[in-house]
Amino acid sequence: MKIVDLRATTVSVPLEAPLRHANGAHWGRFIRTIVEVICDNGVVGLGEMGGGGASAEAAILGLRPYLTGHDPLQLEQLRWKIMNPVGSLYNARAQLHAAVEMACMDAAGKTLGIRACDLLGGAVREEIPFASYLFFRHRNAVTSKGGETTADEIVAHARDLKRRHGFATHKLKAGVFPPAHEIEVYQALAAAFPQDRLRIDPNSVWTVEEAIHVGRAIINLNNDYFEDPCWGLEGMRRLRQFVPIPTATNAVVVNLEQLAQSIRHDLVDVVLLDTTFWGGLRQAHKAGTVLETFQYGASVHSSGELGIQLASMLHLGAALANIGFAADAHYHHLTDDIIKGGPLQYRNGCIALPKGPGLGVELDHDKLAEYAEHFRRHGGYAYDRDPMRPDWYSIFPERNFADPSKGAMAIEGN
Repeated sequence: MKIVDLRATTVSVPLEAPLRHANGAHWGRFIRTIVEVICDNGVVGLGEMGGGGASAEAAILGLRPYLTGHDPLQLEQLRWKIMNPVGSLYNARAQLHAAVEMACMDAAGKTLGIRACDLLGGAVREEIPFASYLFFRHRNAVTSKGGETTADEIVAHARDLKRRHGFATHKLKAGVFPPAHEIEVYQALAAAFPQDRLRIDPNSVWTVEEAIHVGRAIINLNNDYFEDPCWGLEGMRRLRQFVPIPTATNAVVVNLEQLAQSIRHDLVDVVLLDTTFWGGLRQAHKAGTVLETFQYGASVHSSGELGIQLASMLHLGAALANIGFAADAHYHHLTDDIIKGGPLQYRNGCIALPKGPGLGVELDHDKLAEYAEHFRRHGGYAYDRDPMRPDWYSIFPERNFADPSKGAMAIEGN
């Protein structure tokens, strides 16, 4: 089996409502690039990466000289061809490698009749629990969805998601409003769901002192962990001296070098593993086994996935014995997907590991064409800007939080 060609297609898939976060907003859609690795035996492997457009597609297709004739089963060779530290010094190839490796594992699994997780040693669980990822949202003027600002509105949104999907863990995406408002919202969630687990993530924009204040205010709640409350490994180290809630990060430990420093100096308790940010499913799995060795926590991170990357997250969650927390996913905010059969379904807060070979999902080419046209029609968006605050931009630590008294604003969500 050899690779003979690559395809890259940018798609734009609508969200139920625009999602606000500390660095800006998702403007009513996710932009993703779908990667297809075509093999000489007729098998096509599927991968996915964040972002898109001509530059992203060109970056993927620019890997043809590295990949033409490559055996998709030779995954370690693939890592060195694409992510060689010297060759990658001036080119951020980790996420390109992640999408291609995903597709190679899919193609290899389809050829051999085994699942992607079987290339990692097999599955220790057949379904993966997920948290309700809760965002303050702008209102979508087209669908009339979203607009959550107050504690009551966020609790109502969480109740709806729990009713529909069965979530027993709730994650609040914070860092949008002043910390006092977000403490109030988080405490309201705890009161509304006394048996459920909680976590809060302000995307690192609080100062260490603000993070200490928030941590002490929520210390008595059912916290899984305190995710990226402040920036950097040194900030996280300082915080741990004052707040005993376990800390977690997806922002400042995203490779094995950083993981080594975090473990050596005991800086962070839980590392959230992302099959894109870490450079691929195998790299995230390798980090998980290191965390198991040193008895640190691990969980599965979400970076705004469609069904192909979600499948890779499911295979990671299935293969690691030490996944001790519900995984993150933006997936329930999507209105559709580009895989056959439509979006993967939650049951009792979990998604089952796909049964088919490889990643276990297939591309719906009609949907791919529909959402490629949607991207051509609507274009991308500035992730680090908020469409309702045109003069605002994020700095670390944040000092220009949104005003919760102004309520929700509506945009034409695409």
